[in-house]
Amino acid sequence: MKRVRALVVAAAAGIVLLVVTILHTSPPAAAACGRPGPARLGAGRLAGAVPAAPRAARRLTGSVARAYQFLDQMMDLRASGPARRLVQSYRGGLLGQQGDTTASTYDNAVVIDAYLAEGTAGGVARAESIGNALVYLQAHDPAGDGRLRNGYAPAPLAGPHAIGVADPASSTGTLAWAGQALTQLYAVTRIRAYLRGAVALGDWIQSQCDGRGAGGYTGGVTAAGAAIGWKSTEHNIDVFAFFRLLARETGEPVWSQRAAWARRFVVSTWDPAQGRFDLGTTADGVTRNDTAQVEDVNSWSYLALQDPAYAASVSWDVSSLSVPAGGYRGLSYCTGDRTGVWFEGTAQVADALQLRDQPGDSASAGSYLDDLGYAQAHGPDADGLGIMAASHDMLSDCLGGDLYASLHTGATAWYILAAEGVDPLSGTPIPAQRG
Repeated sequence: MKRVRALVVAAAAGIVLLVVTILHTSPPAAAACGRPGPARLGAGRLAGAVPAAPRAARRLTGSVARAYQFLDQMMDLRASGPARRLVQSYRGGLLGQQGDTTASTYDNAVVIDAYLAEGTAGGVARAESIGNALVYLQAHDPAGDGRLRNGYAPAPLAGPHAIGVADPASSTGTLAWAGQALTQLYAVTRIRAYLRGAVALGDWIQSQCDGRGAGGYTGGVTAAGAAIGWKSTEHNIDVFAFFRLLARETGEPVWSQRAAWARRFVVSTWDPAQGRFDLGTTADGVTRNDTAQVEDVNSWSYLALQDPAYAASVSWDVSSLSVPAGGYRGLSYCTGDRTGVWFEGTAQVADALQLRDQPGDSASAGSYLDDLGYAQAHGPDADGLGIMAASHDMLSDCLGGDLYASLHTGATAWYILAAEGVDPLSGTPIPAQRG
């Protein structure tokens, strides 16, 4: 989970593969960190390409239908219809009392994925409104170099005057999530503006390419504009998944090479004795950082990598982080605070278990989904629609940030993805995953 303001970026691990040859090979640093990206793309729809036809409206019932209703409500707080806008991340609870209206870029990327997973024209239209906002914000960023910022005000974007930046930092992982969401939108609509925006994000991420140690990509840029020297396993998972999908949709081999460079770093952080991934490195880009042991680095690693050699990471999550706490069940964020359930991470593990499908995984995933459905109905400040980020306020992420019991678009979107069996880190267009 990419947290804005109250929630800090953690590190995760894993990878997915577009081309079999990038599973076990990595380009030299000079090739991986070289520039430029592929040729510029024009506007409009790709000539000769047919957008994916939306399937007939599915009849969503029960908990998942209510989760979509929550996302719809959050999206329509300030505007409706095709107006380009981002979605506010949290509602109610302590964050609501504090007036937090931030629209996290990461959360909005996951919401796009959830709407595309709905598989309807209405879902695609909502995803396009968010995607149009991301493209607009990118085009009007003062840096003019293809980046986005970690968080914005959720006001409708009627013009540049409406842009409000809530978190001016640009984290590599956050931008990779935005890029994959735009690429997913392109895969469904064939509207070039989305692919053009994704390529620009990919080129910005490429500026974070690092040749130290095991390679990979550094963490991005702070709110003050300072370059980050450390490398995050989670960020490099995100980059791997994004670049893999970009390679597929652009047909440009350079993105496969860059994906392999991110993968090289991710697998270097594997701890075989523990059966899990480390956070990444310290600022020197070489020294291992294992100051916290967290959930998302180990579930996302399998969602991305889908490699039996690292499948134990999901088991580590289950055995090390599962908790019954305060009447709720699920997984905590990290080993250092097991006093509550992190519902977003619980959905991520449910998704990974379904994908791994070892004996007992399906039953475990179903149990976690039931736990999420219970939280939707009975959790703190529950409205029966959305899912809160955590089972209590100030649940630590063991990295200096906290999670809150406010209703959360990111947690709700991840619940939908898990319930629908969609893997956003697979490097595969979402409609193809749904058959």
